[in-house]
Amino acid sequence: MILFSSNIFVMKLLKIDIDRWEEILITITRNKTRSFLTAFGVFWGIFMLICLMGGSQGIQDMMSSNFEGFATNSGFTGSNQTSKAYKGFRKGRYWSLEIKDVERIRRAIPEIEILTPSNARWGVKATYDKHESSSCSMKGVYPEYAQIETPTLTIGRFINHIDVKERRKVCVIGKQIYETLFPDGSNPCGQFINVNGIYYQVIGVNTSAGNMSVNGWPPTTITIPFSTMQQNYNFGNQIQLLSYTARPGHSIKNIQERIEPILKQAHMIHPEDKQTVMNVNAEALFGMVDNLFKGIKILSWMVGLGTLLAGAIGVSNIMMVTVKERTTEIGIRRAIGAKPLDIMSQILSESMVLTTVAGMLGISFAVFVLQMMEIGTAQSDTPAHFQISFWMAIGACIILLVLGMLAGLAPAYRAMAIKPIEAIRDE
Repeated sequence: MILFSSNIFVMKLLKIDIDRWEEILITITRNKTRSFLTAFGVFWGIFMLICLMGGSQGIQDMMSSNFEGFATNSGFTGSNQTSKAYKGFRKGRYWSLEIKDVERIRRAIPEIEILTPSNARWGVKATYDKHESSSCSMKGVYPEYAQIETPTLTIGRFINHIDVKERRKVCVIGKQIYETLFPDGSNPCGQFINVNGIYYQVIGVNTSAGNMSVNGWPPTTITIPFSTMQQNYNFGNQIQLLSYTARPGHSIKNIQERIEPILKQAHMIHPEDKQTVMNVNAEALFGMVDNLFKGIKILSWMVGLGTLLAGAIGVSNIMMVTVKERTTEIGIRRAIGAKPLDIMSQILSESMVLTTVAGMLGISFAVFVLQMMEIGTAQSDTPAHFQISFWMAIGACIILLVLGMLAGLAPAYRAMAIKPIEAIRDE
């Protein structure tokens, strides 16, 4: 008997729920054109929000791929003509960094984590068998340089300390050079290539495709030991570029401010000569890019939420009109026993259903568009992830529910305030 009574109670609850949803559906579809236009505002708002967030993430991924493998806490220093006369030296003097400068800076600035010199030549020609790759660059480095511009080695290895110590004629070639000299895709390691009359044994292939580079673009660069570069191209003790990274908690800007006076004192340069030491602060450049994308994301949120809010206001206005049209209906329901909270719940439910359905359609369409964009970039050299995260999707759903409730509050309060006698009298 108890079980039978419980079943009847459950059926009643289900019947009430079904009646409630049928009533909501009838109310929304009573004026299809008006409901469609109202829902479209919410649809477009959430669509713009998701597309802007996913699009900004995809663009950031594409930009970040250009800097992939490059140390974000790095800096570079080179020499330039003097602009002031000093201690018997005339203005416009050319000077060069030296090997001794590496130890001077390392001793004076312990905040530097990695410090390594490099030299380069441009316009070199590489040949193998009958194949030729022109307009290449050649760069001489120490093994530590791999911690500043990390190579992507799919074949072989990078320069090591034994190569430097023994001045071996070995090289790591870039992706484009490899594809030109070895079009059959064979393993080049162990083979000898001719670079401007000097033969070098290939020990690795660097397939890095980032656009952030120093002394040459990776796909068209031949990397050899620093000592071999010094010997084969008569650099002597000269250095073209100093590359370094900062220890955690220290900035490249402060390190460069300390490097300048050391170099000026060692090379007889006027302390106030601003152009004689060239500095590139990669840390600051990366910081500017990060701040740019933070600004883009904030702007995307502002535009998307503004558009979505406009749609929610449209829903609220339409619900106000609907409540006014249903004044008599609401008055009669109040007269036969409906509580004010029941009326309020009904209006809020209608608002939330309209907002949620339109919003979920907008999210689904935005995800589809972003997926198409991701597929379109999948085959490029810089693939990007345009999709939003799971938690962002959850957040968008919560925003929809909150906006739906807020959009229905004013109409619900107005409906709840309707007095049965006045509503029937107006009729």
